[in-house]
Amino acid sequence: MKKYVIGIDYGTLSGRCVLVDVKSGDEVAESVLNYPHAVMDERLPNGERLPSSYALQYPEDYLDVLKTTIPDVLKKASITADDVVGLGIDFTACTILPMDMNGTPLCMKDEYKDERHAYVKLWKHHAAQGEADEINELATKRGEKWLSIYGGKVSCEWALPKILQVLREAPEIYDDTYRFIEAADWLSLILTGEETHSAVFAGYKGLWNAETGYPSNDFMVALDSRLDGIVGTKLSINVLGMDKTAGKIDARGAQLTGLKAGTPVSLPMIDAHAAMPALNITGDGDLMLILGTSACHILNSKDAKTVEGICGYVKDGVIPGLYTYEAGQAGVGDIFDWFVKNCVPASYTEEAKEKGISIHKLLREKANKLSVGESGLLALDWWNGNRSVLVNSNLTGMLLGMTLGTKPEEIYRALIEATAYGLKVIVEQYENSGISIKSICAAGGIAQKDEMMMQIYADVLGREIRIAGSTQAGALGSAIYAAVASGIYADVKMAAQKLSKNDVKLYKPIKENVKNYRILYKEYKILHDYFGKENLVMEKL
Repeated sequence: MKKYVIGIDYGTLSGRCVLVDVKSGDEVAESVLNYPHAVMDERLPNGERLPSSYALQYPEDYLDVLKTTIPDVLKKASITADDVVGLGIDFTACTILPMDMNGTPLCMKDEYKDERHAYVKLWKHHAAQGEADEINELATKRGEKWLSIYGGKVSCEWALPKILQVLREAPEIYDDTYRFIEAADWLSLILTGEETHSAVFAGYKGLWNAETGYPSNDFMVALDSRLDGIVGTKLSINVLGMDKTAGKIDARGAQLTGLKAGTPVSLPMIDAHAAMPALNITGDGDLMLILGTSACHILNSKDAKTVEGICGYVKDGVIPGLYTYEAGQAGVGDIFDWFVKNCVPASYTEEAKEKGISIHKLLREKANKLSVGESGLLALDWWNGNRSVLVNSNLTGMLLGMTLGTKPEEIYRALIEATAYGLKVIVEQYENSGISIKSICAAGGIAQKDEMMMQIYADVLGREIRIAGSTQAGALGSAIYAAVASGIYADVKMAAQKLSKNDVKLYKPIKENVKNYRILYKEYKILHDYFGKENLVMEKL
């Protein structure tokens, strides 16, 4: 009798569920649910207007994913819960929420439904930049050793700045919070009845490491006296490594999902990191690009190095025996989407409609006919701030070289090229810090669908880029961890070898393009360093 595992990938706008044959790795069925509340970046459910840089979510949407997609994949595959031997989830990070001692998110309680700080703060909630700056200043002044693990800067996207913002702006919410918890760990609690905290989230986003734990209470008190005792109370010290499991589905979890009580649940993974085993990226020097609304760049290395401006590294963070580094770009697909929604003339929309294609496809077709540098445009890709290596969410985007003859497709291509240049900055930062990159593999919807963009990336980097075979790499990776949690496979490497998908395409750099992009990149780097480090007009504006 065939057995299956389920992986669920919680993204920015939807939850994606796959059912995987635990022996063959075949993705037998999949199901997607868009979050009913999407991202609340303008208003709360009650209509109250939110300040700028907010990005909130409603946790009931995450439960809807469990209630809907799991029964759906079972139905599509014509199997029962008896055939499922494990469940795994991954989640965007840092996505954090305040809950009470019963595990109820404060925003789901009547008395707090109109309080913005009671809601989930999504990864791209950037309103805590001031708190991040304060943490960085204090940690630098005190010479905190943990800061070097994170490239010398804490991002406003991470847990402590968001918690500090709650304390400063809504102290009553802070006081009534039993625990600040990653959404992924909260789902583990809902499914199993056991509160555990994944070392992956704590390590990359919570300033925790296995040797020293969280920053000291002395540091917390120096930051704000009201943080006294936060570690061990509002921040749990029950942090488990990836050799552990979150537990087993209990009666409530079974009722919620339709799965059997007792089904093992793996510790949750960060969404981008979960894709690594799905792509069989398990070796030293392997770089993985996850390209979507934003981008994550995950690199395995046998060495622990300080890399300025990266998001951090965790030993055994994804693959046992390796340090896994994370860097990223806060806007990629979001930038192209912004352009299409706000800057494309009606004539282009009509042309796309007549051809029966999307506006993105039309722009790519037109942009692909342009040669490198033909438009005379250069952009800085900071429409959603800079995650790596400047680590400043307040930076804004720039487009240079426009004339009265500039066309939409030229701008569209310049924006794509800007994200490629931003990636090259990150690659150079790794290698200048002594970490070699031996191979590059890309995954995500953009990587599989946008041939023009991937060729530009290969040309800008001057390197070959492999494209992963799975359309749901995050969910497949979570299923792989579930297969290990169920005992079917002894470790992640073994499971990855059996269940990962083969590459579907290889992009090779075109020599002439590589030469021309080197010239353009040199100009981009001058702008990057000047406006990112010397003249902060793009932040002040």
